[in-house]
Amino acid sequence: MRANKNRPEPQFDRPDPAIRFYCLYGPDEAGSRALAARLLKGLDAEKAPLDSAALKGDPALLADEAGAISMFGGRKLLWIEPAGDEIADAVAALLESPPGEHVAVAIAANLRKNGKLLKLVETHPEALVHASYALEGRNLDQVIAAIAGDKGLRPEPGVVERLAAASGGNRAIAEQECEKYAIFLEASPDEPQPLSHDVIDRLGAAWSEDRFFAIGDAALAGEVDELRLLLRQVSPGGSEAISVIRALQRRILQLLPMQARIASGDTLSAVMASQGKALFWKDKPLIQRCLARWPAPLLDRLAQRIATLEQQLIFSKAPAKALLGEEMLAIARAGRSR
Repeated sequence: MRANKNRPEPQFDRPDPAIRFYCLYGPDEAGSRALAARLLKGLDAEKAPLDSAALKGDPALLADEAGAISMFGGRKLLWIEPAGDEIADAVAALLESPPGEHVAVAIAANLRKNGKLLKLVETHPEALVHASYALEGRNLDQVIAAIAGDKGLRPEPGVVERLAAASGGNRAIAEQECEKYAIFLEASPDEPQPLSHDVIDRLGAAWSEDRFFAIGDAALAGEVDELRLLLRQVSPGGSEAISVIRALQRRILQLLPMQARIASGDTLSAVMASQGKALFWKDKPLIQRCLARWPAPLLDRLAQRIATLEQQLIFSKAPAKALLGEEMLAIARAGRSR
């Protein structure tokens, strides 16, 4: 069955005991991941990653894992990411088996409307499905107002709209920001507190796309001191880490074609001049420094390293903020030495 389209959070904070499989998909992967994290907390469970390729090769594995007795008696959330139609047979086997101790969640970027997985689970009474899209307009304002209310915040006029603009439609970022303000104000549903523009100014606005890029850009440019300052602004749970990595990957993809031209004999100044208005004027000094510091072979290796870090952030139980900070500082030191 489908989760509430605009307010799915309560169904993940207080999971229905009858639901055995959760399917989260859509372009807002950060939003899907944030809902899965809420489910993990709501179940008071341990995260247990499962590989979709393993489930494709052994469709009985998911049901076996869900029915297994934990050695130490704790509940597990079987976490499948990335997922797709290849796990449909495994999910079917799970839903056909007797209920077990553990619950499964699958996170997919996009699923075909008529694909095997969605057709199987979207009407099944023991499955919950939610499509994550970046919110906008009135829907975004309503969602952020509801999130703030859940945290015990009473936003003054204009604050909700300000949070909505800063979040860029990212539900996970809005959630993290409201949590930060609630902690600062010692707000709770039982003791709500007003959220003013002054508080937002003092604590800093929510993360925008520019701030996601800023961490990776500082690392590439070898600006260690600036990077340390930016990393301090990452939330304790590191919920921004994946978005920071994606921004850095986009920057590397922007640099690679230009670096390939330099490797083939073009001068740096000629490559920069040829970009014209394709490069935002504020980015040009940074791009020039990065091209001077990172030749094509090193950029290729860096891209592979960042892809590995992304997988670690998704599947590892290590603190995301620590993983992100360690890797970004290593890149910055390498960039500074060039």
